[in-house]
Amino acid sequence: MLSECQRWRWACHVHEVNTAEEEMALTELNRSVRQLLGQIQRCRPVVATNQTTRCLSQVASQPEPSADENEAVNPTFMNRNPRNLEQMALAVKDRGWKTTWPHREFYHRLVFSRTQHHVTAQVFSSSSPFPVLTCSTTEWALRKELASTRCVAACQAVGEVLARRCQQAGITRMVYRAIPWTFRSDAVQSFRTAMKEGGITLSEPRRKTLLSLPALCAGLGSP
Repeated sequence: MLSECQRWRWACHVHEVNTAEEEMALTELNRSVRQLLGQIQRCRPVVATNQTTRCLSQVASQPEPSADENEAVNPTFMNRNPRNLEQMALAVKDRGWKTTWPHREFYHRLVFSRTQHHVTAQVFSSSSPFPVLTCSTTEWALRKELASTRCVAACQAVGEVLARRCQQAGITRMVYRAIPWTFRSDAVQSFRTAMKEGGITLSEPRRKTLLSLPALCAGLGSP
């Protein structure tokens, strides 16, 4: 029979063997887990690349829009451009008081002013107190080309430049009423001549009312 000391030694030996086997098993398990994680990390870019390729192939496979869809027009259309009615002389004009000067019955009004140092011309709309177009000798592009900023040549230059700007803006007709005692001056006459030569008509047609439309249609239909 084994003594008590031998039994104790045998139990310690068995415990050491079991501990070593457990450590070896844990080492193998850790190695397997590391290999598995490495394979997962190596497979991630491949999966992303495949997904990107699949997305690109789906985008490329979509059909192009046909020309018929772009040419579709809504059958109901409302023109909200007031300039169309102004050119046909159908838009309403604000008559105002007859005693006021200048009269307010206009679509666009031209204002020409000449001070001691500069010449300015402005185009006002009946719907806004601010000028739609303006031209003045205070602008450097005009001032550097003129010997004087208030002479007759300056008035003519302002008229030519403002006429070009009105043509670009699509405003070709406007009302111009100068002060009677300055109307026949050389400066005003040169300005008016420059505006007319630039293709601007300094008067507006009379507004067509509903009473005058039947007569106009009858006149157009008569032989």
